Amino acid sequence: MTVTAAPIPILQDNYAWRLRDSASGAAALVDPADAEACARAVEADGGRLDLILLTHHHADHIAGADELRARYGCPIVGAAADAGRLPRLDQAVAEGDAVRLGEAATRVIDTPGHTRGHIAYFFADGAVLLSLGCGRLLEGNAAELFASLARLAALPAETLVCCGHEYTESNARFALSVDAENAALRARAETVRQLRAAGRPTVPSRLGDELAENPFLRAPDAAALGALRARKDAFR
Repeated sequence: MTVTAAPIPILQDNYAWRLRDSASGAAALVDPADAEACARAVEADGGRLDLILLTHHHADHIAGADELRARYGCPIVGAAADAGRLPRLDQAVAEGDAVRLGEAATRVIDTPGHTRGHIAYFFADGAVLLSLGCGRLLEGNAAELFASLARLAALPAETLVCCGHEYTESNARFALSVDAENAALRARAETVRQLRAAGRPTVPSRLGDELAENPFLRAPDAAALGALRARKDAFR
């Protein structure tokens, strides 16, 4: 049993994600902010949509969810803790809950920091998780973000990181500014440069590579993470 993930470029620098359970053919969208672009991807992939998964309340992640639910009749899943800021939820979830996609199941992981109600979804045979970076501390604090990243870091190294933004190239520039001697990071930055020059996505990435190259996942404690995030906020 395998869940595959494919990025759908939307808006200016976002991705929604198209997930499919190979055993049953069941399909899902993650953070479909652009209803028309996501519907085109669904139709090109056979016209099936069984589930919508939301990670957090920002409009550039949720704006198309209601329209897609009305069009395809599929349920919307999101964080119970943030239900008041999300579209009406058909399934409200929290840490440790399971959500089925055909014969596959995803485990919900609470990941506050960027927003208070942020969650991630983990499939054992594929995954939804950042690429050489992390979200801004808009609602949470450094301690919360550090704990969230630790939860993600504990997943298997082969986990695919399916983030919602095409930020990898700018994240790589910052990462090199704080970890210039990291040979794996230098090689990754060059690969990213080539992918973007060719107009190709840089995601998904592999968690094991993020652990070796992403400075935020390598921060030793919450204070160091907070200082690093503040430097990134001012980085140009």
